Amino acid sequence: MGSDAGDATPSLDEVRWRIDAIDGELLALLDERAGLARAVAAAKQAAGDTGFGLRPGREALIVRKLVEAPRKAASDALVIRVWRELMADSLARQGPYHLTVWGGSNPARAVELTRLRFGVAPPMTVAATDKEALAAAKTPWGVGVLGLVPDNAWWGRLLAEPRLKIFAALPCLERWGPQVAFAVAEVEVEPTGGDQTFWVTDSPKAAAAIIEALSADGVAAELVAEAGGLKLFALLGFYQAGDARLARAPGSLTGVIGAAPTQFDV
Repeated sequence: MGSDAGDATPSLDEVRWRIDAIDGELLALLDERAGLARAVAAAKQAAGDTGFGLRPGREALIVRKLVEAPRKAASDALVIRVWRELMADSLARQGPYHLTVWGGSNPARAVELTRLRFGVAPPMTVAATDKEALAAAKTPWGVGVLGLVPDNAWWGRLLAEPRLKIFAALPCLERWGPQVAFAVAEVEVEPTGGDQTFWVTDSPKAAAAIIEALSADGVAAELVAEAGGLKLFALLGFYQAGDARLARAPGSLTGVIGAAPTQFDV
């Protein structure tokens, strides 16, 4: 029994025609969205709101909702890259948004991950030192991206910089590789429902002993880095700086230095 004509596989010309039509629809929507972003920027300026407009928690909630939405063909990577570009373009319209990247021995990878996370709209500078990247993150509308480098405890300096926080771990997808860089800025870090908190301690105990002590208090932890007499742990979940469980953890000099969403495809 033959199939209905409506079930026939479309020809290549028909598929190309439909792609061209969708391109036109997408362009119109992109243009409309850009216009709305411009209106938001104008409204903020009129209201005297010149503060950094980066809201990493809200961005993470948007991305997670999109990634979890039903799809037939669009990959997580495609969805994330498109929307990161859109959000970065919108933010760049609101103020002097800029990036400074320090990758240590692998600057190319750090630059690649930065563009994957923050798009091409904000200008980017490659820093010669970690101190330069951290200093740039403290400038208005600045974000610093720093690589995790053996024997370098740049993250420990955030204990003395309470306004400067880690708010993103790069890359955001497991299929893009392990998390090897952090983004820092003077922004508010908020829970998103799927987070990791970054906590530093100067305890001389072995990492396994610290993890065991945290676990006994109901805190799941994983060692991220160790240098300069300090250890950096990722704690599963969102923890406030004054959490009593962390106050009881090993170490004299300890503290939460930020939090970030876990990888979206974990």
